[in-house]
Amino acid sequence: MRDLATEFEAERDHLMAVAYRMLGSRAEAEDAVQETWLRYATALTTPEARAEVRDLRAWLTTATARISLDVLRSARVRREAYHGQWLPEPVVSRLPGPAGALTGGPNSFAPDPAERAAHTDQVGIALLTVLERLSPEQRVAFVLHDVFAVPFAEIATALGTTPTAARQLASRARRAVTDGSPGQPADPAEHQRLLTAFLEAAESGELDRLLELLAPDVVFVGDGGGLFPTSRHPVVGALKVARFTLGLFRRAAWETRDLRMMPVLVNGSLGIQVEAEYRPDLPLRGVMWFVTEQGRLTGIYHQVNPAKLARVPRIAPGEHPWPIRRQQAG
Repeated sequence: MRDLATEFEAERDHLMAVAYRMLGSRAEAEDAVQETWLRYATALTTPEARAEVRDLRAWLTTATARISLDVLRSARVRREAYHGQWLPEPVVSRLPGPAGALTGGPNSFAPDPAERAAHTDQVGIALLTVLERLSPEQRVAFVLHDVFAVPFAEIATALGTTPTAARQLASRARRAVTDGSPGQPADPAEHQRLLTAFLEAAESGELDRLLELLAPDVVFVGDGGGLFPTSRHPVVGALKVARFTLGLFRRAAWETRDLRMMPVLVNGSLGIQVEAEYRPDLPLRGVMWFVTEQGRLTGIYHQVNPAKLARVPRIAPGEHPWPIRRQQAG
């Protein structure tokens, strides 16, 4: 019979996937999984206790859900006092091929089949952003049922409620997610085309060209954690977002040193990583991701809170970052 640690390690990746979708933070997810291990190791120390657990994955998933629910409830209080907007912690990985080739052919950054397969289990960053609008109970019910197909009886146990109430929570969450998610997201090639055009227009300071890429109701949300300049409140509308974006790029070009930019995968979807020297004691690192629909950008999200980017790999000198021209002031 395998020991407790071996049994738990076999389920760790699954539990991380559950916790990350619920919490939107890899650090908090790792803490939740570690707490699950402690509860597991404490509760199932005897053969009799282990014999009562018919489905170990279900037991561990329920325990992780309970812990995540407690974290979400306490986080809700913390986030009310958070400086500016709160965005999830992205999972950033490198694209195949040379990073400087974004402006190549339409498929120059389309991941190969193996790369796509590696990201099939990653939750989209756009979905994580939408999940932030749910109550803790709705989020847990939705993630467990709609993502991991956990029966409502087990969800009810995790939430301390009835299966009927758990079903209602998941149903309300599903409606909110559907209302807040893009109806027809762009395919990877179209997403790449829009991102390339966005970067070129923002870098060159072309307002009219940028406006052509933005949906009328586009929203820009930034999370600087109170340390870096970004939008303290959501910026809504094509003209406001275009002007804000140009100002952000102009400020970055003039107020930072050694500015580097490169395309990356953000939770499996194409995005941008930025690095620069902002202050001698405070290097700037940022990640942008985008929501596209019907040939326009409908959402731009800007994560520059260093606490949420600690796991993002640095841009190496040989990775050929996107060139940033020093725009003329005015």
